[in-house]
Amino acid sequence: MEKGGAVSTEPRAASVRSPRLPRDERRAQLLSAALEVFAANGYHGAAMDDIAETAQVSKPVLYQHFPSKRELYLALLDSHLATLEELMKTALGSTSDNRERVRAVMRAYYEFIAKDDKAHRLVFESDLVNDPDVASRLENFNRGFAEAIARVIAADTKLPMVEAQLLGRSLAGMAQVSARYWLETSGDLPIDVASDLVSRLAWRGISRFPKEA
Repeated sequence: MEKGGAVSTEPRAASVRSPRLPRDERRAQLLSAALEVFAANGYHGAAMDDIAETAQVSKPVLYQHFPSKRELYLALLDSHLATLEELMKTALGSTSDNRERVRAVMRAYYEFIAKDDKAHRLVFESDLVNDPDVASRLENFNRGFAEAIARVIAADTKLPMVEAQLLGRSLAGMAQVSARYWLETSGDLPIDVASDLVSRLAWRGISRFPKEA
């Protein structure tokens, strides 16, 4: 209260809050902030305080959406794996030409990590990769990715599915390992060149299998 009994109309700093957002928008905002913090500090080095500060919300707001750091991390992992899975499915379904399919899959994978290397590091280079819940999510993604490739290989080569699955795993691994290497050393190698080189290597291997077992 001011002198003379007048009440001040100046807002107090403590009463200023971030604008209210619809639940989905708030959740997306919190996940974006969490990605920044996890990518910078790793899971164990990240704190909910830091995530709340980055998102410019109070900790109670953060905990309303994600009761723990672990649940927040797993939600973020699920989101990025779903994005990557959709990219792979789209690439596989983009053409009936298997050579072009291989090229599309490799390009999509390279584009995923080029667009957001933080998301890629969160998925494949986290300090929680040995955690059972994280490992099972990664295995489910890798298995689904490899089996989608295997179905194409089996249909094209007439190989038994068990053999096609091994080849599918190999191609999925080729995409992941080569893309991660490219990300670390991509200064002199454009994405078009890198993804095309690997897709040509993969296609040369697959195309030599006979159409009949």
